[in-house]
Amino acid sequence: MSYSVGQVAAFAGVTVRTLHHYDEIGLLQPGERNYAGHRRYGDDDLDRLQQILFYRELGFPLDEVAALLDDPHVDPQQHLRRQHDLLTERIGKLQKMAAAVEHAMEARRMNVRLTPEEKFEVFGDFDPDEHAAEVEERWGHTEYYKESQRRTAAYTKDDWKRVTAELDAIHRKMADLLAQGVPADSEAAMDVAEEHRQFIVGAYGDCTYELHTCFGEMYVTDERFTATYEAIRPGLAVYMRDAMRANADRHQ
Repeated sequence: MSYSVGQVAAFAGVTVRTLHHYDEIGLLQPGERNYAGHRRYGDDDLDRLQQILFYRELGFPLDEVAALLDDPHVDPQQHLRRQHDLLTERIGKLQKMAAAVEHAMEARRMNVRLTPEEKFEVFGDFDPDEHAAEVEERWGHTEYYKESQRRTAAYTKDDWKRVTAELDAIHRKMADLLAQGVPADSEAAMDVAEEHRQFIVGAYGDCTYELHTCFGEMYVTDERFTATYEAIRPGLAVYMRDAMRANADRHQ
């Protein structure tokens, strides 16, 4: 029995565009085509798609997923064991994050002002005050840092809520593109990267394309920032970095 691309998209909760993209890059090529040339997927194709989506959910980029699945020395059972171990580890981290979010929700209900440490519990063991000196050492010589310090010094609680909501919306847009399998160097992803840069300009200070790409690299190389983005969507840190880099190349 075989299924159309639309049926498979509905089964798997992905878009038809994503399946077309997987076919075009050779990651998931349907086993059959009907007389009209339309894609038809069999049970083996569905098994492979399940494996692809498991690895994508765990944050693996598409090229690594292809290499893993096409490794002749690894059988399907080994893939499942590996994914089980990775998911178990992820569940533990997410449970800790859920507890931190519940704490923040309760504080808002009780109108309690959280300390900086408590606010950032959701991002792991990252205390922003502890790393203030590091931030100043890295960026303190730049006009961006000086301007951001001036601006944020006057921010009220409502200002911070607005800024956080705006940034969350941008992150959701980028995470949705990643989930759909849209390439990081696509027009759509680059447009969201530019929106991210413009957000920084509006909220903190002038952010050049060069500085923006530096931020992108930091999202990947600094595990504290990586954890923040990975919590939003596995693979988002690298995806953000690549989209920001592509956007800078487009404008320069």
